[in-house]
Amino acid sequence: MTDEPVNTVKWTIHDTHPEIVETVRASLSEVVDPEIGMTIIQLGLIRNVEIDGEIARLKMILTTPFCPYGPAMVDMTRQKAQEGLKMPVTVEMGMDVWDFSMMEDPSALDWGLYA
Repeated sequence: MTDEPVNTVKWTIHDTHPEIVETVRASLSEVVDPEIGMTIIQLGLIRNVEIDGEIARLKMILTTPFCPYGPAMVDMTRQKAQEGLKMPVTVEMGMDVWDFSMMEDPSALDWGLYA
């Protein structure tokens, strides 16, 4: 059995700055969706990370557009990205609709919610 994600999202920095991908992933893995108890990386909520000059731009989605923790999660995501990247970060909310297939490991869905 491997700990490698099944469904890793490929960000722009995978091509432009591959040396910082793991640092960014580690920083963003500290942000947990409080309702689901999984990280934003595990859930596949970070759809892109790119560096544009002296600023990083993240594209993020939420599991639901009405997530009560959304504003706090977006702010924590920005803070953790800034810590990992050591540069200013903006977070853009994507319009993609989240679904289970976006998770890094959809088999982690065995939460006992579905029979």
